[in-house]
Amino acid sequence: MPMFQPLKRDGLVGGDGQVLDLDTAVKDGVLGGVNGGGGVVDEKVDLKAMIKELDLQDIPSVFICPISLEPMQDPVTLCTGQTYERSNIHKWFSLGHLTCPTTMQELWDDAVTPNRTLHHLIYTWFSQKYVLMKKRSEDVQGRAIEVLGTLKKAKGQARVHALSELKHIVVPHLMARKTVVEEGGVSVISSLLGPFTSHAVGSEVVAILVSLDLDSDSKSGLMQPAKVSLIVDMLNDGSNETKVNCVRLIRGLVEEKGFRPELVSSHSLLVGLMRLVKDKRHRNGVSPALGLLKPISAHKQVRSLMVRVGAVPQLVDILPSLDPDCLESALFVLDALCSDMEGRVAVKDSANTIPYTVKVLMRVTESCTNYALSILWSVCKLAPEECSPLAVEVGLAAKLLLVIQSGCDPALKQRSAELLKLCSLHYSDTMFISKCKLTRTIQ
Repeated sequence: MPMFQPLKRDGLVGGDGQVLDLDTAVKDGVLGGVNGGGGVVDEKVDLKAMIKELDLQDIPSVFICPISLEPMQDPVTLCTGQTYERSNIHKWFSLGHLTCPTTMQELWDDAVTPNRTLHHLIYTWFSQKYVLMKKRSEDVQGRAIEVLGTLKKAKGQARVHALSELKHIVVPHLMARKTVVEEGGVSVISSLLGPFTSHAVGSEVVAILVSLDLDSDSKSGLMQPAKVSLIVDMLNDGSNETKVNCVRLIRGLVEEKGFRPELVSSHSLLVGLMRLVKDKRHRNGVSPALGLLKPISAHKQVRSLMVRVGAVPQLVDILPSLDPDCLESALFVLDALCSDMEGRVAVKDSANTIPYTVKVLMRVTESCTNYALSILWSVCKLAPEECSPLAVEVGLAAKLLLVIQSGCDPALKQRSAELLKLCSLHYSDTMFISKCKLTRTIQ
């Protein structure tokens, strides 16, 4: 007969199967401080709703169902002494299992007993967390409204202090951010951006705005040339944090339906973005900067300006140092630049374009391979006698055969075959095979 721990009807079962009473659970710290501060909410508040809204990570292990690894809302205990969420254990039984999921013991009794003590402890623990969360939310909401009122009247250094305090309230607190939006704070904060705004004020304003959920009207108000011009100035002269915030704010504007390309057709903007991309001390700006370059490179006037500010060789030269996501963005931008003749020429003339893009093939993601192939096709088609032999020398042909033999997209294989044919035109068959060292790849 299987060994089992006798079950107390209202006991709390610990991780080792031992039955604990409420006092022991609290005394021994099983509940992680269940009786520490805060009240208990009305029993009418749904436990499921509290669990969802709190979304906590440090939940006591005895509250977690071993099957779903989620907090239990209706715990029941088996004859083996193990406790599970009722719906989960019933699902286990419905699949034909007659064992305890944790111990794999055969069950001599398939009855389940509601663990009322554990349910009470779970409800109490989440209630206290919920009350504290609500109290903190009310406190930060009220303070956000107060500071917003102060901000409407403040001037000079007092305005900077008010903005700084508001930033420290809204950035970490979702409810404070919602309150600022609901109280019309976006228009108040946005109105502080203008041609005569100091960078001290502007940097705080941008930090707040980038944390808020801006609607279309708010974004339209920020698209005024004077405001965008100030944001671009701060992108060039602000702290690293301010630069990243400026990029993210502009990115939000670019994605808006009524956005006008001339707002980002700016020499200063592109110079600021490229400085972020190349900054070796602060790498946190690389991804946001490339993330903004992607959408704005869709506009011809922006692409033309990027070529003129020397963005092409700078983007090419950083390719080896980028992580996969940033690499994909950089290749996307270079591929976009190849859609215009001046861009293709600039990409071709960059000394490292061919070796760096060949190296990417079949090394990162299919998207990276796709963009790299497109770039190589553009430059080899533009100057086949110059570029094709160089590409072959750095191993392009073998890489193309790998793409053709892989399970990637058929269009990608077709592009690889076309590029392979283009490269082979300058060699005899024997010389091409010899030059490209294809024997091992074919085998």
